[in-house]
Amino acid sequence: MNPKVSFSIASLEYQKGEYRQALHTLNKLLDIQKDGKTYALLAKTFAKIGLRSDAASIFEVAASYDDAHSTEYRKQAMTLHLECGNEDEALVSGKRLFEKDPNDPDVAFVLATIFLKRGERDILEGLRKPLILSGKPEHIALAGQLLTEHLADENNYLTTQKVLQGAPGNTGIRSVYLTQARELNDYVAIEKHQPLLDKAYAKGDLADLSREHPWFNLNWCGDEKINSLSKYLIKPATPETTALRRQMPHTWSDKIRIGYLSSDFWDLHATMKLLRNVLERHDRNRFEVTLFCYTPERLLERNTADRSTWGNVVSILDMSDEQAAATIRAHGIDILVEMKGHTKDARPGILSYPTAPVQVAWLGFPGSTLNVDLDYVIGDHYVLRDTSKPYYHEKFCRLPDTYQPNDPVNRSPLTPHSRAELGLPEDTFLFASFNNNRKISLEVINLWVKILKRAKNSNLLLLTTSERSRINIENKFESEGISPKRIIFTPKVNYEQHLNRLQAADIGLDTFPYNGHTTTSEQLWGGLPVIAMKGTNFASRVSESLLNAIGLPELVTADPSAYVKEAIACYENPDRVAGYKSKLAENRLIAPLFDSERFCRHLEMAYETMADRARNGLEPDHFDVTALPPRTTPFQ
Repeated sequence: MNPKVSFSIASLEYQKGEYRQALHTLNKLLDIQKDGKTYALLAKTFAKIGLRSDAASIFEVAASYDDAHSTEYRKQAMTLHLECGNEDEALVSGKRLFEKDPNDPDVAFVLATIFLKRGERDILEGLRKPLILSGKPEHIALAGQLLTEHLADENNYLTTQKVLQGAPGNTGIRSVYLTQARELNDYVAIEKHQPLLDKAYAKGDLADLSREHPWFNLNWCGDEKINSLSKYLIKPATPETTALRRQMPHTWSDKIRIGYLSSDFWDLHATMKLLRNVLERHDRNRFEVTLFCYTPERLLERNTADRSTWGNVVSILDMSDEQAAATIRAHGIDILVEMKGHTKDARPGILSYPTAPVQVAWLGFPGSTLNVDLDYVIGDHYVLRDTSKPYYHEKFCRLPDTYQPNDPVNRSPLTPHSRAELGLPEDTFLFASFNNNRKISLEVINLWVKILKRAKNSNLLLLTTSERSRINIENKFESEGISPKRIIFTPKVNYEQHLNRLQAADIGLDTFPYNGHTTTSEQLWGGLPVIAMKGTNFASRVSESLLNAIGLPELVTADPSAYVKEAIACYENPDRVAGYKSKLAENRLIAPLFDSERFCRHLEMAYETMADRARNGLEPDHFDVTALPPRTTPFQ
């Protein structure tokens, strides 16, 4: 038998669909000749007659005989193993191929499919890029399932961009793409795609808005009606579940038992920079305070504060939502204060189960905590206007000065640094914004362009949160005729250093529709006045609340035009800025914003009203806390 002739006969039989005869010919041929191409044809023939698992194994044999075509044969084996459900065998082939060529999208597709199915997301990152760069729709679709939680991940952005190119009419994908564009300050993409979404929403295409995460929505939208559309959460609260919770038997005591629920109970977190001294000042004769804590251990290891001064700390970190709710009930909590809302690492699912007669939202989320069983939201007259009530399921509890507590005690004394010490130019007017870059909306940066064009001898100091954002921000200014040299980026530094560098700037510029929150109060504490603008929802009204509480309402401008006008007035009139800074220095230890004792008393008055209503069987209702007399001497 001539091997070449026999192989040609077998190939012809295969091409004609005579698979049984081809098998017969190939089996005879293998008695006298074993090589890669013969085994490969045998594998193809086995696959045609439905023996795909056997075909995969034979392709592996073919690869061992033919180095020149081993990659091709192993890819065939890998693909067939996956199709047959032989995941372990497919992984063996795939890993060997990936080591040889980590950029092969076919190999990445098989490995990613298996790892995703097994929930092993931590090892998927290296597989995304080859899928993104592939032109195959199934590869792009799989890449779309590998998005990480890190919004600043550029591979997320590239993935969504590719998916959108394949489905240009999909508003849901466009919405996700824009979320990532805002995170990376890609103003070119925002200018192109946001109008398309706005057009779809104007036509009533709101389905994708209902699926958008509430926190992402707040970062771009100041319209309370749109903010209220999200259906986020698999198990939303209903009037029936709320009624059942309120009707559960409960034993009241002489003290009001307050429970605080959060993952932020460690001293370096921004929330504790605000809240810590209020917790320490709670009147233990009238209130029993328990912190239900799911702070990760890696963060608790960095904590240096004595957390027992904040309250009785109960860890629910390793509990399920249902177990956590049962633990809260077991402590007989009268009022549970949910402090995360729909922010990162939050566990609103705990409130899907009854925890306390009164459940309250406060501080962590600047808006309605949609679809979560809550009786009240704590705010003030600035962030919670009467016109906002239709867009909240929670009743309003409005504190008299501001909704935001501030800790004046657990901070190092201010020792402001000079521009020379910070390496900043000394002969120019210095505008500054220390907000996260994602808050620098297209509208805001366009206003900053107008300000810098008119304020010729000025610089803008910005915080750097990612290299890609820095490049995109510089490109935006340069495209508008502003030299990138006028934009000075500064890194994040530790808390004390940050406070001490603030006064080196002349005036702060707030962002919107998402204001600086903790960032604004830090600037005011550090002696830097901030120009803000009247907002249209909670997130965009925070700076107005803080500026009023420090006695600087004149820095709250009416509209974008007035915002620019005030910035230019400060640039042209150094005495104006000096006056603002002097007023900050005078008010810092007497105005309500940093008076944690006054704030704590107002907060306790709010809790007493909530508890009294619940104890007397009354439904929650809107109420305002009456202000204590103003302070006339500096607080301690």
